Amino acid sequence: MISKSPTFPSRAIPLSAILLVALAVHGPLLLMQLPAGSYDANTHIFFAAHYAHHWFNPWNVKWFGGFSQTTYPPLTHQWIALFSHLMGLQMAYMFVQFLAILLLPIGMYRYARLWVDEVSASYAALGSVFLGSLAMLVYQSGQLPTTAAAALTLNAVPFFYVWLRRARFTALLKGVAIAWAAAAVHHVTLLFGAILFAIPVLVLAILDREGVEDAADEEQASIGGVLSRAVVFAVIATAGVAIVLWPYWVALLRNPINQMPIPHGSRDNFILKPFSGINFFLIPMGALILAIPYIVMRGSAVRRLRPLLLGWYVTTLLGLGGTTPVGKILLGRAYEVLTFERFTFWATLMAMPFVGMLAMELIQRFRLKAMVGLSIAAVATMAMSVAWITIHPINSSPFNVDQVIAFLNRDDHSQFRYITLGFGSNFAKVSTYANAGSVDGDYNSARLLPEMTAYGAGQLYNAKYYGTSGMESLRAVLKHANQYGLKYIFVRDRFYEPLLAFAGWRQAESYDNGNVTLWTKEDVPPAKTLEFVGFMPTATEGLMWGILPVASSLFALFLVLLLPERRRVRETLEFPAPVANEPMVLREAK
Repeated sequence: MISKSPTFPSRAIPLSAILLVALAVHGPLLLMQLPAGSYDANTHIFFAAHYAHHWFNPWNVKWFGGFSQTTYPPLTHQWIALFSHLMGLQMAYMFVQFLAILLLPIGMYRYARLWVDEVSASYAALGSVFLGSLAMLVYQSGQLPTTAAAALTLNAVPFFYVWLRRARFTALLKGVAIAWAAAAVHHVTLLFGAILFAIPVLVLAILDREGVEDAADEEQASIGGVLSRAVVFAVIATAGVAIVLWPYWVALLRNPINQMPIPHGSRDNFILKPFSGINFFLIPMGALILAIPYIVMRGSAVRRLRPLLLGWYVTTLLGLGGTTPVGKILLGRAYEVLTFERFTFWATLMAMPFVGMLAMELIQRFRLKAMVGLSIAAVATMAMSVAWITIHPINSSPFNVDQVIAFLNRDDHSQFRYITLGFGSNFAKVSTYANAGSVDGDYNSARLLPEMTAYGAGQLYNAKYYGTSGMESLRAVLKHANQYGLKYIFVRDRFYEPLLAFAGWRQAESYDNGNVTLWTKEDVPPAKTLEFVGFMPTATEGLMWGILPVASSLFALFLVLLLPERRRVRETLEFPAPVANEPMVLREAK
């Protein structure tokens, strides 16, 4: 046996140190407000701004002539709204995103600990800070709910496992409470991600039911016991989610998502469209691609790792979008509604326990060389993602919208509606701070206007990028401008100007040194309130929406802090670990 070296640590990396690394890596980027230029950041800030002023009224008249915010789980938006009273909306968004980033390595450590030893789990947690998929979601896509819900899911799954194996009531309470909070953050993670994470853990609990580590003080669970407890967990979690998100389910029944499918790059065939493959797979995966052979070999060789391998494999195939037929086969109609970068993110999270094992083995064998190589790989993955976002920004070059907002807020201009063309995500920024409403919007599932739902196009401000569908949708809206009180159109792309001139609009003013022009139509009457009978949430639904989601997060926090887990004797792992102290998964592999 190789002699121990005092130069290298023999214990797991402290979680506090990992959180400091997360602060050092992501803190400066968030302080620089780099996510502010991401695709969805302004949309989430817009939702939060409404809650900041109308906490118990989820009906928002600023988009689509009126829509219900109960169509999107509110928890991250509500926390942003609460913190915005202390630090403003944009910094509150950065702060809530930072909390999600801190929760991720905590959840990853707990999740990885189900599969691997303590040292490997700490390496997995540290690696999760540098994930390219995380960087792309935070700094390019701006998918705060996805990252926050994934972090909560990772923290809930270990309690699910403990409940299955040992029937601890406190584990049941904590697991379902965190699951409720995760559902209140993001519905897609609840419906798809939680299942992808939970099924391998359920199989693991069945495989571990005869494990020897608890034989002295725990009654071993039968397969029937594990399955029955899984049903109990699922029933309680489902009932709680049904109550917490009751207004969401009501809104979904009132307005099922039956609009025309909207194209998205994550559904492309990555072989036929290499740019989409780079953006949605290669960059998010980063150096993890080099670990795929190890994941397959080790996951196949070790019996208790096979459920994780299968879960990772299926999730990775889903993350490939239209490259394989798996997504269409497994998801059916949902395939046309979902975007698939989130599946790649979940796949990288599932890969981290394997990566933690690989890191431990490499360090045990190559020591300092391995530590340097792994550090370079991690930093390069993160740096490559940020560099890619800089080289290929998802939004157009930044410009100043303050004059546009000022125009809409002065005189009586807020009596009319407006749209923007060529504004990208800055449309949501205008909506956040302007008093006027728009017939456009940035959350497709909430649309009710037939001019928007009848065409396979997303937002009007990006109409030309949806081809014929986008331009036909825009023409239909312009045709009904008088009906909707649409008087002002702000244009930052001259492509649209001939269409506006032909439709009877004229240029009135210009802003931002001529980059933005204002087009108006004189005969448009003031906008009337649009009555969407049967789609507007009731006062009771508004009350539930303002209380239950935040209450679920506070309840989960209360349980975790006031019902601490049983303390166990810390493992002392020598470096390199002798055979007697190797983790169970490594001994089984031999």
